Amino acid sequence: MKNNLFWFLGIYSYMAFFMLILFYSDTLNSDEILYKFKSPSFSGINTSSHYLTIENQESTRKQAIKDEIEAYKDELARDADNTTLARFIRNLESRIYAQLSRQMVEQLFGETPQKSGKLELEGNTIEYIVEAETITLTITDEFGGTTNITVPIGDFTF
Repeated sequence: MKNNLFWFLGIYSYMAFFMLILFYSDTLNSDEILYKFKSPSFSGINTSSHYLTIENQESTRKQAIKDEIEAYKDELARDADNTTLARFIRNLESRIYAQLSRQMVEQLFGETPQKSGKLELEGNTIEYIVEAETITLTITDEFGGTTNITVPIGDFTF
């Protein structure tokens, strides 16, 4: 009898639950499940701005890499120019050019000045002519371009 009572209560509770679901089923609403992709590459919404953003990021990164490579090359060039040997060569060239300049000034304004002269230096030609009151320097580069400099003599007083 005890088993029948449990069986009766079990069936009664299932029936009550089923009736409750049927009673409230008219108030339940449902809708179709829609899934939308969030990525514009799949959905097509705002695709052009998405592609533009990607393009801007790629071009900015490429430019940053190019700038970094250029900065590294410049740093290497500066390091190469700043070695002890490079500084020595620059100093030696400067002194040689100063000596050549001193000799040219001595020929122009020394105790026995020359009326004209010509100097060839690394493919460039420097010609000078002393006239009555001026000195005319004609500098011809290795490509044939010329520069004329006229210096008045009488204005050099200290």
